Amino acid sequence: MTHTNTSTWGKIEAPAVLVTRKLPDAVEDRLRRTYKAFLNPDDRLYSSDELLNKASEADIIIACHTEKFTADVIARLPERVVAICNFSVGYDHVDTAAAKSRGIIVTNTPDVLSDATAETAMLLLLGAARRASEGEMLVRTRQWRDWSPSFMVGLQVTGKRLGILGMGRVGQVMAQRARGFGMEIHYHNRRPLDPAAEHGAIYHPTVDNLLPHCPFLSIHCPATPETQGLLDARRFGLLPKNAVVVNTARGAIIDDDALIAALRSRQIFAAGLDVFNNEPEIHPGYRELTNAFLLPHIGSATRETRDAMGFRALDNLDAIVAGREPKDRVA
Repeated sequence: MTHTNTSTWGKIEAPAVLVTRKLPDAVEDRLRRTYKAFLNPDDRLYSSDELLNKASEADIIIACHTEKFTADVIARLPERVVAICNFSVGYDHVDTAAAKSRGIIVTNTPDVLSDATAETAMLLLLGAARRASEGEMLVRTRQWRDWSPSFMVGLQVTGKRLGILGMGRVGQVMAQRARGFGMEIHYHNRRPLDPAAEHGAIYHPTVDNLLPHCPFLSIHCPATPETQGLLDARRFGLLPKNAVVVNTARGAIIDDDALIAALRSRQIFAAGLDVFNNEPEIHPGYRELTNAFLLPHIGSATRETRDAMGFRALDNLDAIVAGREPKDRVA
């Protein structure tokens, strides 16, 4: 059920929409044509108090994963706020139980960022395996001296086994991309895919059963209480020696201390990470490691994808205002 206040929208004035971050121009243009938009042209990251203050005139909030809608923040939102339309596929930054208790609708933007995120996962996989960040730094700092057979030797990706942890939309696209490198796909999911969707991928019923088969591992599962710290020291120890680990899902899935220790000991050859705990104040240990290939959460950062994410968020917003069930409701 949508909020009862929606029945009066359009009869008096356009609903007021608070946008917490700077969105693509095309998205903001569409928003302004229909709604009373409160934008963030300077792209400032609001504190919780600032967010609550700005929400005082809002009926709907378009939010990103950078804003933390804890139970306390949701309890303090003005009564007029009826929905949080996320500009993200993940919604672990929103306490959905608290939102439900307030009758606040929560939506996300699935599907549209699968290709871009899978591209980033392949970039991380290749970059970590072939020591790309080390090599680039050698060139930039003029430390590259000459060539030799033992210089900058990495791991070959072609023809290897890739384990995918979470075979949802992004995981399936990642598998498709990896097949282009002749990789054999193994995966764990809450349930196996239909055989027609597996395309020959091999299902493992538990994480522990999957990991020993994975010289390469790409993480694509959502951040939930069940996946918090899922990859810990014990599970990193289940991977083959010199494995490569890639994460484009959420930082919370990885125990940072455990991964850093495994990278230092070379149990794990390299890691490619686009997401972290406590972004952007990441664990300082990662910055000290030459075998950690690090990106600043840019998995969906293509022009095409960011426009599509914005339009998907607005489609959900339009449905809520019209009194229809939004396509991507998660709470």
